[in-house]
Amino acid sequence: MLDAVDGVAESAVIGAPHPDLGEAVVALVVAKPGAAPSHEALHAAAASRLARFKHPRRILIVDDLPRNAMGKVQKSVLRQMHRNLFQA
Repeated sequence: MLDAVDGVAESAVIGAPHPDLGEAVVALVVAKPGAAPSHEALHAAAASRLARFKHPRRILIVDDLPRNAMGKVQKSVLRQMHRNLFQA
């Protein structure tokens, strides 16, 4: 769904620890070269297809996504990298 937004090369969605919710949805988006997808378009894409509680609390634009030797996105690495995202 987020990959369909103009200017997005790829995306990944993870759960990050949240002090009030236990865990919150975080979307990590890689932009196409020379593109800058807007946060408004990304939030609108989520809103058009998902229930409110499933919307990402944060959308981060990143350079790339970590991959293993098989080329799969390593979501455990992403969770570790962003474990303090919602800490005060």
